Amino acid sequence: MKIKIIKTPSKGTIDMLAHRIGNGISRDEISTDAVGLVQGAIIEMICATDVAEKAADVRVLDIRGNCPQNAIMIAIFGDTSSVESAISAIKKKEKELC
Repeated sequence: MKIKIIKTPSKGTIDMLAHRIGNGISRDEISTDAVGLVQGAIIEMICATDVAEKAADVRVLDIRGNCPQNAIMIAIFGDTSSVESAISAIKKKEKELC
């Protein structure tokens, strides 16, 4: 599982994420202080979404992409401390998720 946090994402970053999320999600709906990006197998991402949403007040969305290894990515949106709390919870549970 790969994990990154972007604090104060740029307009271009938010635009790119909004485009990859699709489903009519606008930039304003995901504008936020921070975004956590987590990539892995679908089973890991479903579990990571559950852990993140239970750990903090965040919004988790699936990011569309093309990956030959069937890895997917989720984006965790919220204020910086909430995203950090969600990511910490995912890292803590990572061994159980694999």
